[in-house]
Amino acid sequence: MISRDDKPLRSIAIIPVYGESGTIGPVLEKFRVGYVDEICLVLDDPAPSTLTEVEAASRKIRVPLKIIQNPIRGGIGRAIRQGYEYALSNDLGLIVVMAGNGKDNPSEIPRLTTPIREQGYDYVQGSRFLPGGRREKNPFLRSIFTRLFPYVWTFLTGTRVTEVTNGFRAYKASILKDPSINVWQSWLNRYELEYYLHYKVLTLGYKFGERPVSKDYSAIYKRKYSHISPVKDWWQIVGPIFLLKLGVKK
Repeated sequence: MISRDDKPLRSIAIIPVYGESGTIGPVLEKFRVGYVDEICLVLDDPAPSTLTEVEAASRKIRVPLKIIQNPIRGGIGRAIRQGYEYALSNDLGLIVVMAGNGKDNPSEIPRLTTPIREQGYDYVQGSRFLPGGRREKNPFLRSIFTRLFPYVWTFLTGTRVTEVTNGFRAYKASILKDPSINVWQSWLNRYELEYYLHYKVLTLGYKFGERPVSKDYSAIYKRKYSHISPVKDWWQIVGPIFLLKLGVKK
């Protein structure tokens, strides 16, 4: 059985940022006291305009803000792991991961964290496809993929899921200490990390649930809506479940 700790959990929102100038400031300004106890921004190769934006936003909010800067882009997985390290070192037992480009709304964080705090869940995935979820200007081809991919996961894991690619989720930091889970592997430096952890949670018996959230691309609709290249990066998304299912990776 998986041990569970009844100690009240302090929470942190980890936000990996790469090239989010013009959007990260408004995201930070939406945070209110009570959503999380701290925010951890991990900035890869930040432009001066991004740093100025973050500094201005930090003066308007009342939530403690930790900033980690990397001189080069190391990948979203590596950035999230830096957030993990900070959380684990500072007794922050409830982790929220979300986008910094405006797709995710901080006001919806309690939808993900309340089931963990009050109902004993270990991991809660945000889903735009559940009743009460919302999609706004989601790119057409990506919408098709994000709708169909959960059927693959449901079949291969035996757990019904409606959303996999949505990075807006929350979970107990104690999951990262499970000896059956090793998020520190170098092959998880990029998008693979999130799918690796998702697979492990679904297959190791953790209490898993989904809650409705919005996914709104309006803030970046006329710009590049994602750092993911369909040609170059698709295996980072599709590969982990097959590599883990076949035992090629652990």
